[in-house]
Amino acid sequence: MHDARSYPDGATGRVDVSDTSPYASSPKVLRDYAFIADGRRGALIDSDGRLAWMCFPRWSDPAVFAGLLGARGEYHVVPKVRAVPGGHYEDGTLIWHSRWVTEEGFIDCREALAYPGEEDRAVLLRRVTALDHGAVVMVYFNLATDYGRRPLDGWHRQDDRWVIGDGVVAARWSGAGEAVVDNGPGGVERLVLCLDLEVGQPRDLTLEIVKGPLDRYPVVDADDCWARTEAAWRAAVPSCSATIATNDVRRSFAVLRGMTSPDGGTVAAATTSLPERSEAGRNYDYRYCWIRDICYIGHAGAAVDGGEAVLDDAVRWVSARLSDDGRATRPAYLSDGTSIPDEVPLGLPGYPGGFDVVGNRVRSQFQLDLFGEALLLLANADAIDRLDADSWRAAEVAIDAIEQCWHKPDNGVWETEPARWTHSRLICVAGLRAIAAGRIPSQWATRAVSLADHLLSEADSTSLHRSGRWQRTPDDERVDASLLLAEIRGALAPDDPRSRATREAILTDLAAGGFVYRYGHPGRALGQAEGAFLICNFWMALACTRSGDPTAGARWFERGRSACGSPGIFAEEFDVEQGQLRGNFPQAFVHALLIESAAAQDGDEHGIGG
Repeated sequence: MHDARSYPDGATGRVDVSDTSPYASSPKVLRDYAFIADGRRGALIDSDGRLAWMCFPRWSDPAVFAGLLGARGEYHVVPKVRAVPGGHYEDGTLIWHSRWVTEEGFIDCREALAYPGEEDRAVLLRRVTALDHGAVVMVYFNLATDYGRRPLDGWHRQDDRWVIGDGVVAARWSGAGEAVVDNGPGGVERLVLCLDLEVGQPRDLTLEIVKGPLDRYPVVDADDCWARTEAAWRAAVPSCSATIATNDVRRSFAVLRGMTSPDGGTVAAATTSLPERSEAGRNYDYRYCWIRDICYIGHAGAAVDGGEAVLDDAVRWVSARLSDDGRATRPAYLSDGTSIPDEVPLGLPGYPGGFDVVGNRVRSQFQLDLFGEALLLLANADAIDRLDADSWRAAEVAIDAIEQCWHKPDNGVWETEPARWTHSRLICVAGLRAIAAGRIPSQWATRAVSLADHLLSEADSTSLHRSGRWQRTPDDERVDASLLLAEIRGALAPDDPRSRATREAILTDLAAGGFVYRYGHPGRALGQAEGAFLICNFWMALACTRSGDPTAGARWFERGRSACGSPGIFAEEFDVEQGQLRGNFPQAFVHALLIESAAAQDGDEHGIGG
């Protein structure tokens, strides 16, 4: 949710690898990518069957397939003849089918990361089948660590498998015994496989990538691995039968489960450096766990029957961060709770229209609203009796932090310059009131309610616009879509005059073409400065539905739901004019708010505000 910034001229140290790499093909628009994941890492597959991005062993570690940023490392399965691509997910899973209609017939490639993933081994499953006519499929494979800057060579055959290793990373490719080594342009070693497929006879290609020695792990049995992956997805994703758009909700749950590590932390996105606006300096690394985002994900779990595991993971991870760091809790961490790195450039070509970067400046920010969000999450869990002693201690930490820090400028929900952001204070009001209504000691409740009343009074006196709506800060009279959360989360009732006035102002000033923008940029029309923020559409859907206008809520929900590619995956922003996704991908909090607002549309919502 960063605002813009850029590096000084010449600071990227960019290295042009495109003229030496046989794998630096043009990237696709984001709507053409499918996403697979195993909880520890994820991969993007484009519509041509090219694996364009995957980090290893963890989300935030260097990529071993980095074609998305113009670097080496690619795994390409493609028909030999002309073909029209398509694809679909198996319901409630991240098992993807790349599908081609060729001049001769239909070809299917079923693909997944074995789920749940192992800490030091990723298993990429691809099963290629000619469905109605014999077909020839070409496979091109190259592995390059350190974001494509260190190609691995020295492939050698073991039985019907190919293996390689450099002492740090090793790989084993099974089912590709007929492949040949090819020294392509630039002398980069790759494996090339020509598959002559008979109708209905699937061919398994199983890739294992291992940290350390390969011989620690037995060879994967593809049938067994597929079966375990299918069973794990059935157990991980609830039925969601009591929501509208059930298939979309289940897909969003699958995305969130695929992006959630065993420690309970969900990364904000699987990628880095995808521009939010071309040539605008809006490139960030989102492969980390934001407290605010994980609170949103917990609400999604609470909103749907069967989503308790999602809620429990969020509570466990957020509680640990608060307990460890207290008032010094940072906005984002690695999934294991350690610090994220500072921003540095990689020196790669980058995605067109942007530049490459790893790390995130949020590591040094103070964001007051995260303490309010944490209290809302904990109150949601308390409402269904799912808080343990550690989480109650975390709630006390959050109350203390608000009490001590509410008067300080913070970077706010959009991570901009420090200010007395109205949203930050109002979300703390909501969190304090929600936790006070739970089963906490009476002295805590009295303290929380008193603090909430004080913060609301302070916001009334400094941040209420003369028209009766909330404004962004005491010094910034603009309205902001995040101010919808005051009524959504219960700082104020939906029928409070301040809620109604704010909602109407957002509809007037920040909505266009069926989409909601986060705030206006002086002198520029909506859509010129940035895309519509998709989370704002789902906030508006919630606000309208809970204020008694379900028809309007359904319109905002459906418009937001439409802003994805054919795989049904969302980025952070949507360029309305061009119909394109913008920013890092997938964006977890958009999927979380789709789930929560879908439950609200159905009228069977649980949890805070439901």
